[in-house]
Amino acid sequence: MTSQENRDIISTANALADAARAVILPHFRAFGGLIADNKETESFDPVTVADRESERKMREILAECRPDDAILGEEFGSKPGTSGLTWVLDPIDGTRGFLSGTPTWGVLIAVGGANGPDFGIIDQPYTGERFWGGYGQSGMTGPLGERALGTRSTRALEDAILFSTFPEIGSCREQAAFRAVADRVKLTRYGMDCYAYALLAAGQIDLVIEAGLYPYDVQAPIAVIQAAGGIVTDWAGGPAHMGGRILAAGNADIHRAALDQLRPIIAAP
Repeated sequence: MTSQENRDIISTANALADAARAVILPHFRAFGGLIADNKETESFDPVTVADRESERKMREILAECRPDDAILGEEFGSKPGTSGLTWVLDPIDGTRGFLSGTPTWGVLIAVGGANGPDFGIIDQPYTGERFWGGYGQSGMTGPLGERALGTRSTRALEDAILFSTFPEIGSCREQAAFRAVADRVKLTRYGMDCYAYALLAAGQIDLVIEAGLYPYDVQAPIAVIQAAGGIVTDWAGGPAHMGGRILAAGNADIHRAALDQLRPIIAAP
C-alpha cells in the first residue's frame, strides 16, 4: 500500500475509536449499574448495550469510508469484502471489568490481511489513553500527553512481571504450563484484559500469557506490541493472530524463556 493509503487507514481507525468512546462512556459507571445479557449457558460471558452500540457505530463508519473492506466483529460477526483488508473489532474487550467499574477494559481495532494485523489501536476511553502501532510507527496519548511506545529489555524470568486475565487459565494442562512460568517470575497480576497488552507495549510489564482467545481479542494487541518492539506468538512459537493460546513478550530473550517453560508441558503426551 502507498503512504497515503496507510494514512487513510490510520485516520479511519482513529475515527472508529473516537466514535466508540462517545458511545460507550455514557454507560460506564452508570448510576445503579448496567444490565448485561449472558452469551453463554454454562458460564458468564456478558454483553451490554454499550458493546452492541459501539460495534454498530464503528460498522456504520466503515460502510461509509471503507465499503470494500471486510469486517470481523465480536458482536455482529463477519461481513465479506473485496479489498483484501479486514477490520477486526472488539467493541469492549473486558466487559466483566466494564460492568464492575474498573478502567481496564478497552476498545480494540485492527486492520490487516490473511497473515495478521498491519495496524492496531487499544483505546481506553475512561482514562483517555490510546495506544497504536503499525506501518512503522507506534505511540500513545493520555493524561500525560503523547509519547512513543517501547517494550522492556528484561531478560530473565526471575526479573519479569507477568499479567493474565484469569487465574483459572484454560484446561488443567494449560494451567500447569502457565504455573511453570508464574512460579518463576518476580510478580504475577490478574484481571487486566486488553490493558495488560497496552502496558506491555508501554514498557511497564514483560509478559502476558492467556488461553482461549479469539481473533478480535488479540489482533489489535499484536499490532501494537510488535510495533513497540515486542513479540506475540502462540504457546508453540507460531502465529497468534487467529487467537487461542497467547504469549506476548517484551523481547526475544524473555519470550524464549517463557516459551521454554510452556512448550514442553503443552506438547507432552
